[in-house]
Amino acid sequence: MATERWSQRRVLTSALVVLGVVVVLDAALPGISLSASYAVAAVVAAVVAGVRRTAAVAALALVLSVLAGLWNHNLGSLDWLLRVAITLLLGALAVLTAWLRVDRERDLQHMTVIAETAQRALLAAMPSEVGSVGFASRYVSATQDALVGGDLYEVAASPYGVRVIVGDVRGKGLDAVQLAGTVLGAFRRSAFTVESLGQVARDLDVVVSAVAGDEDFVTAVIAEFHDDHTVTLVNCGHHPPLMVTGEDCVDEMPTGTPEPPLGLRPEPHPVTSPWPEGSRMLIYTDGLVEARDERGTFFPLGESARSLVDGDLEEALDVLLVRLRDHAGQRINDDMALVLVEHRAA
Repeated sequence: MATERWSQRRVLTSALVVLGVVVVLDAALPGISLSASYAVAAVVAAVVAGVRRTAAVAALALVLSVLAGLWNHNLGSLDWLLRVAITLLLGALAVLTAWLRVDRERDLQHMTVIAETAQRALLAAMPSEVGSVGFASRYVSATQDALVGGDLYEVAASPYGVRVIVGDVRGKGLDAVQLAGTVLGAFRRSAFTVESLGQVARDLDVVVSAVAGDEDFVTAVIAEFHDDHTVTLVNCGHHPPLMVTGEDCVDEMPTGTPEPPLGLRPEPHPVTSPWPEGSRMLIYTDGLVEARDERGTFFPLGESARSLVDGDLEEALDVLLVRLRDHAGQRINDDMALVLVEHRAA
């Protein structure tokens, strides 16, 4: 908000400077009348300034256009009347533009707040621990000009092991949030009643296929943590999780043959891997790896993930997000969900 106000003041100052320069040139150049150009300042102000400030600049331009007849020695002439009329017309158009822009921004902000509220209501609080499995999670909103997405996560302490889903709905806005809620509801039912993790994914695919549009889908990773120090993963079009067992040991978890996302008829085959005590696993959505710096370089997740072994789970995620924001220059253009899991001593 403070940055937005600073930007508005800067543009408004620029508009007034433009107006001052044009007036000085108009008065200093004999035989040349620039008074019809005074309204350019109001047009500049309409880019980001509010309606009142734009109207104030437009009124100032109009007053100066009227007074320009004195130093141009054409007060009351037809040429003077035409230039005043042009200034008045352009100023009115600038005020109308500012009003339409502010109204549109207000509607967009209102819809974004509704979508964010709905999305956060869907994401239940992540437990800090279930048995020997520790958890920490983060949901990171994108920059203000990006619409809300459908990132999701959930934990289920099922009879078959501790199950986790992290997913990302294609698209933005309320439709994506609604589809994310449908996936979470289906997971909460299936995770407790279906023994096969592959069948859980197929059940979710049936639900997504039934309610999603022709071009909609959901990428997802489903993990199942066992007491025998193993973890089973199912991957439907998602980034594989990262296993971190030390500062110099960050590995991408095997998830088998790549499968299409939920809603596109995947045939997932669960892959079981060792889950060493003390290791940590990061499950994330693509907003994390698609963040870029000003040169267009993607966030170096593999290098930054080494710090995930330091501190407790909450501190480790905080450090990762600080590095992300430092890399992206505070410009995060996609929402992201992060879940950090730790295998603790039983």
